[in-house]
Amino acid sequence: MKRSLAFIPLHLSIKHGVAPTRKVASSYDRIKQMVFSTVASERSNNYEVESPFEHDYLDPDNTFIEKMRDGGLLASARNGHIPEENRFHQPIVYHPNYSFKEWPEKQTFPMTKFYHLANSLLEKKSHLPRPLVRSPDDFFEPLNERDLPRSWFSNVISPKFLDRFLSSSLTVEEERRIGFRECCKMEQVKRRTILEVGGTILAAQLAFRYGLATNAAGGTHHADSEKGAGYTILNDLAVTANFLLDERLNGGTIKGVKKVLVIDCDVHQGDGTAKFGPVIGDSLVTLSLHCASNYPTPKAESTYDIPLPDNMEDEEYMQVLKKSVNLALAESNPDFVLYDAGIDVHKDDFLGRLSLTTEGIRKRDRWVIETCVEKGIPIACVIGGGYGKDPDKLARRHSIVHEEAAFVWRKYNLWNRRIL
Repeated sequence: MKRSLAFIPLHLSIKHGVAPTRKVASSYDRIKQMVFSTVASERSNNYEVESPFEHDYLDPDNTFIEKMRDGGLLASARNGHIPEENRFHQPIVYHPNYSFKEWPEKQTFPMTKFYHLANSLLEKKSHLPRPLVRSPDDFFEPLNERDLPRSWFSNVISPKFLDRFLSSSLTVEEERRIGFRECCKMEQVKRRTILEVGGTILAAQLAFRYGLATNAAGGTHHADSEKGAGYTILNDLAVTANFLLDERLNGGTIKGVKKVLVIDCDVHQGDGTAKFGPVIGDSLVTLSLHCASNYPTPKAESTYDIPLPDNMEDEEYMQVLKKSVNLALAESNPDFVLYDAGIDVHKDDFLGRLSLTTEGIRKRDRWVIETCVEKGIPIACVIGGGYGKDPDKLARRHSIVHEEAAFVWRKYNLWNRRIL
C-alpha cells in the first residue's frame, strides 16, 4: 500500500522534495518581511499608538503591566481553585462571555459550544468518578475586556486593524473573510474575541508556573497580523507567544522563554499563526498537522508543515504525530509549547475530512501533553476548531483535552511544581 508522504523520514523528504517541509531563508521570507513591515513600523517603545477609531475596549495605559511588575500578578479577574491545593485537575481558564445567546442560528460557527463545554466539565459526563470541575468558582477568569493591556495586542497585531474591528469599521469584504459577516459588529463578538485572547495569555502564565494549564476556548489560528479569516479575528496563539517572549509585556512574570513552539493539530492549517513569523521572529516556531485538501487554499508556510490525506484514521495519525512532534521538539528545543487541540479531526466533524475517533483524539492529546511535561516544557492548551449541530457532542469532544491534561496533572503531581 502506498504510504502518505508524511510517513517519509525527514532526511528522505528533503532529498525527494516532499512533506514535511521546513522554513528556510529565501526570497519568499524576505517578501513576507516586507509585507509585515507595516506592523513593525507601527510599534513604539512604549507600545502606544494613536488611533482615529473610538472604542471602549482594552486599556491604552497598560496599567496592569505595572501591577504585574510590582506584584507578579496573574492576568486574571478572578483566580480559581488554588493549584497547589488542587490534586485533581490543572488550572482551567473560562469566562461566561466566551459564549452568548444572541447568536444567529444561520451561522455555521457554534458560538454556544464554550458554554456547553463548561457545563460538560461541571457535570459527570465522562469516565471520571466525579465531574472534572466541582464548581464554577474553580475556573480562572481572564481580565475583563477593558482592563486587558492594549500593548499585548497592538505589539503584534496591526493597530489599525485592531481598532477598526473594535470600532465596527471593518469592510464588508473583511467581515465576509472572517465568516461572521455583519455579526462582527456585535459587541458580544468583540468582547468574547478579546476575552478569548486574554484567556490563552492567562493559561500560559499558569502553565509557566505549574507546567500545564488549559483554556476552554482559543486556537484562533487563521487570523494574521493584518486581518481575520476562517471564523477567527485576533490570533490568540501569536499574541500569547509574543507575551511569553517579551518581559516588558509580561511584567517579568515570565522569565527565560526564548523560543515558543506552537503545535497545531486542528484539521485546518494554522496559516495565520505561520504568517506571524516575520513579525515575532525566529523565536516563534510553528508545527501544523492538517488535512491537505481542506481550508485554507493556498496554504501558508509554517516552520513544519505536515499535510495529511483525507480519511486518515487513528493509528496512521499517531505515527505521523509522534514523528513530527519529536522532530520539532528536538530541532527547535522550545522553552514553551502552545498546543491547539482542534477536534475537527473527528470523523463526524462538519468541516473536517479526517477520520479520527473520540478515542483517537484522547490518545493524541494525552501523548502531546505528557511528552512536553516529561521533557519539562511548560504547555498551555487551547481547544481549537470543532463543528457540528449538536453542541453537547461538541462539548464532550472539547472536554477531552482538559480531561487528558488532568490525567497528566495527577500523574506528575504538578501541583508541587510552582516556579516564580
